Amino acid sequence: DVKDVITHIKGAQESRSCIRFRCSLTNTILDVLRQRPSWVEAKEDGEWDFYWCDVAWLRENFDHTYMDEHVRICHFRNHYELTRKNLMVKNLKRYRKLLEREAGRMEAAKFDFYPSTFELPFEYHLFVEEFKRNPGSTWIMKPVARSQGKGIFLFRKLKDIMDWKKDGNRFEDQKDEIQVESYVAQRYIENPYLIGGRKFDLRVYVLVTSYTPLKAWLYRDGFARFSNTRFSLSSIDDNYVHLTNVAIQKTAPDYDPEKGCKWQMQQLRRYLIAKHGADIVEILFRDMDAIFVRSLQSVQKVIINDKHCFELYGYDILLDEQLKPWLIEVNASPSLTASSLEDYDLKCRLLEDTLHVVDMEGRLSGKEKQVGGFDLMWNDGPVYTDDSDYRTNTHLGCMNDRNKQLKQLFKCSPGQKKL
Repeated sequence: DVKDVITHIKGAQESRSCIRFRCSLTNTILDVLRQRPSWVEAKEDGEWDFYWCDVAWLRENFDHTYMDEHVRICHFRNHYELTRKNLMVKNLKRYRKLLEREAGRMEAAKFDFYPSTFELPFEYHLFVEEFKRNPGSTWIMKPVARSQGKGIFLFRKLKDIMDWKKDGNRFEDQKDEIQVESYVAQRYIENPYLIGGRKFDLRVYVLVTSYTPLKAWLYRDGFARFSNTRFSLSSIDDNYVHLTNVAIQKTAPDYDPEKGCKWQMQQLRRYLIAKHGADIVEILFRDMDAIFVRSLQSVQKVIINDKHCFELYGYDILLDEQLKPWLIEVNASPSLTASSLEDYDLKCRLLEDTLHVVDMEGRLSGKEKQVGGFDLMWNDGPVYTDDSDYRTNTHLGCMNDRNKQLKQLFKCSPGQKKL
């Protein structure tokens, strides 16, 4: 009966004295996995319990791999529904139309958090109409399946993208999960919020452990990535001005690796509160929370849910000068390579806490609202703080009291393994 099955599963968990992992990356995550108590690296052809794989492995092997009940893997099968630039916008538009039909225009209007985006060449004529309605405005062209700012450029004239289209073979080497068109054209946000005259965007981490029902965690730490050069629209060809990707900024002639180009999220939050007041900043961070939840809801029915899968997303958010947050893109493989010692520490904490939430060791009750630096943001509905005056349980950029919280959480009870 059911009790026997549960007892058997618990027994199987207890009999696994070690957790065998594989990892296809050689950066921070491998360090974290190797340092985790009772975790051992599986041989290349050996059995494994946990795999931090890359998306190429997923594409080739997921459908042909049998996984026991306890096994976990770091991507959902069709994660690209949210993490491809064109598919993310397609799903957001589709979900917005659905909301308009079911809940009315007021509710649908809340989906105005991403810039006008068109997939080319499918929506070329729609794009041209929009382009002509706003003469002189700046647009940004992005390949849909590349990262680290590769292949991106700004334009103000239609002939610029006609010239670019002739060079279509530059992406022939791409072999993607599904056949997708090469690029999207997106309205460039010409009035970004600047600090010290420089543009920046935010990297925020959201962990999804289930899509059915939707269960999502928000990490307290994150960072702002600054451009190395003061912002100006007079030159749209200078990537050091317009693109904040660290991969691009660190190639700037005057880049200082000691100084870097990042602020911790807590530092940014303090700066904004000092300049604009706590109430305005609270609204900004609530608006960002809404972006995370609504974007996940837009793909909830599309993502193939699987109890073996979880996903650590890297959200890229841009603020404009009115302190309105804009969703730029969502990354399925946010960079885990550290650009400084501070960055390494942040990513180690993030990844350790990801493993705590995934809970291969079976130490959690399932009722936790906080695990390390992760706060449960959505669990088939909004999650509220315990002191609830209906404040949502999100603390992005607030103090990360993870050490104290983890000690409390993993206090040893009889028969429980020590962390």
